Amino acid sequence: MSNETTINAPMPGIFYRQSDPDDPPFAEEGDTVEEGDVIGLVEVMKNYHEIQADSAGTVTAFLVENEGEITADQPIAELE
Repeated sequence: MSNETTINAPMPGIFYRQSDPDDPPFAEEGDTVEEGDVIGLVEVMKNYHEIQADSAGTVTAFLVENEGEITADQPIAELE
């Protein structure tokens, strides 16, 4: 049985993996995250909202490209 879970978008908008183009991403594939760690941002009408891991684990994949358009509840990343 797989222990994979997904982190889903809390709202529609534009997904960003880092807070500034010159900053490193919040998380990379292979990184270990704790519950509550920020893994990205969603921008809605020039407001930025943090996307947090809802459980601890290792990021196995990002399912959305940086600056990609997302819909509400769309899977953004997989954790194992």
